[in-house]
Amino acid sequence: MGKIRIRTGRGTGTIEVDDDPTKWSGDEYRKIQEARKKAASNRMVHTGRGTGSRRLGDMPDPKARPSTEGMTRITGRGTSSRKSTNKGTDK
Repeated sequence: MGKIRIRTGRGTGTIEVDDDPTKWSGDEYRKIQEARKKAASNRMVHTGRGTGSRRLGDMPDPKARPSTEGMTRITGRGTSSRKSTNKGTDK
């Protein structure tokens, strides 16, 4: 575990934080998030500007991100392109 620098305040400042997977996105964070949801599955959450409510256990699981490997990705303000290497999530 090391330190990483992140931007703050509309990109004008930086702070150093621990490289902790609970603070970031990705497959590892998805597993942590799923465990938190399962632990709080009986808790009620309010939706739609407070007009509706559901239990966290009744919420659908997130879908797997599809692979875009080999597709063309446009870069550089639309002036160039490259092949995508995104393999998606393995769910």
